[in-house]
Amino acid sequence: MTYRADPARYGAMSYRRCGKSGLKLPAISLGLWQNFGGTRDYPSAFEILGYAFDSGITHFDLANNYGPPAGSSEELFGQVLARDFRPYRDEMIISTKAGYHMWDGPYGEFGSRKYLLASLDQSLRRMGLDYVDIFYSHRYDPETPLEETMGALAHAVHSGKALYVGISSYPENETREAYRILKEMGVALTIHQPSYSVLNRWIEDDRTIDACGELGIGMIAFSPLAQGVLSGKYNKGNKEGTRAGEKGSSLRESHVEPRVLDAVEKLAPIAQKRGQSMVQLALSWVLRRDEMTSALVGVRTLEQLRDNLGVLKNLELTAEEIAAIDQATAGGLMELHPRPSGWLR
Repeated sequence: MTYRADPARYGAMSYRRCGKSGLKLPAISLGLWQNFGGTRDYPSAFEILGYAFDSGITHFDLANNYGPPAGSSEELFGQVLARDFRPYRDEMIISTKAGYHMWDGPYGEFGSRKYLLASLDQSLRRMGLDYVDIFYSHRYDPETPLEETMGALAHAVHSGKALYVGISSYPENETREAYRILKEMGVALTIHQPSYSVLNRWIEDDRTIDACGELGIGMIAFSPLAQGVLSGKYNKGNKEGTRAGEKGSSLRESHVEPRVLDAVEKLAPIAQKRGQSMVQLALSWVLRRDEMTSALVGVRTLEQLRDNLGVLKNLELTAEEIAAIDQATAGGLMELHPRPSGWLR
């Protein structure tokens, strides 16, 4: 059957301006990091993607290495674009990134002009696109001049292969410098994508979030649920069918140690009192800051997506609720900070 988008798709979603730009993003965006690779078939993928778009999610976030295997998420999304989403391309924000290992040899990762622009061309081919809406430097590369990395982003805009550019997991000083360099090149740094959750507050500790607010850079949080920890599912002690049970998972044992799970347990009555799930409370907390344009969620199932979208019914937190959340999580904070080898310290 030919897909027809729901005519009422924009009715329930909240859209927020991305910093000082003209771009607006949905409060909830969908990331294709780990659940839309080579093991996902088309029908189950489109069930989620179609429902997301019908619910007002206009932003789909990818990267060159998303899968597994690397590149397969973009390939699958490209199939969805060609078969079902093509009439709606101009209603969508499609982003991709480059920075992590993608191919062998000295030019297959980090922040060189060679790697970033070659990777962007590959991503466009995989998705069957002429341009992406947002192209990110996926991580800061201390061994490449920042002028070169930002110059590659500026070239992506000037060549028409990206409408906006962003950075991901850059600390405060590097964020400010990236903004300055791009501005001198006549290109705005539109968005920053950091890891951020009620258990992971590094952007507050090093004032990256304050820098973005000051400079007019929008922000979109990845892992706002701490890779599922804030859903409460790990408190039940069963890791089967979860990311913690997978070989090579980005979820580490330190993320599910007793002190962390105890903090999650203390959040449960706060969520219950608000009439929310644990997931919805966690998303409300991330979106409470004016600097935060969107929360980027990843889901395995349609049920998880529906739970995430339920946050739109109650986004506001009182000062008393925020204080209670801070007290509940004080002993369970993950001491994370970005580094060149990856975002986990």
